[in-house]
Amino acid sequence: MSADAKLAELGLELPPAPKPAGVYSPMIQTGNLIYLSGHGPLKPDGTMFTGKVGSDVSQEEGKAAARQTGLALLATMKDQLGSLDKVKKIVKVLGMVNAAPDFTEHPSVINGCSELFVELWGEDGRAARSAVGMGSLPGNISVEIELIAELA
Repeated sequence: MSADAKLAELGLELPPAPKPAGVYSPMIQTGNLIYLSGHGPLKPDGTMFTGKVGSDVSQEEGKAAARQTGLALLATMKDQLGSLDKVKKIVKVLGMVNAAPDFTEHPSVINGCSELFVELWGEDGRAARSAVGMGSLPGNISVEIELIAELA
């Protein structure tokens, strides 16, 4: 099943593709690779998940923020490419968690995004990945994620 069809089957709503908040492009293509700038957990209503994971928000809420960030990344890909079916494989994910100093479960938070990509692309959605904690993120967002993907 195609990624676009799977997205519809799962009943997932993409937020509007986020606009750059600075001097950068949300996505750059070189050859058959696309590089997506860091995205936050943008909801369809334009608001963001905010708060520090492990103090302001729970680990599960952080995971939901990571899933929502994955949806924002998908929105940019769909906006820029016209279809998610043009994506062959998710290659690399860098997940940054706005974390309390004693929080250590960053990988389980970023699983929210990784699991979404596996739902859409199967094993081609399983990427190399880093999941790290940050002392802060822009606008106090809970999660920021960037990725590299290969085009078909």
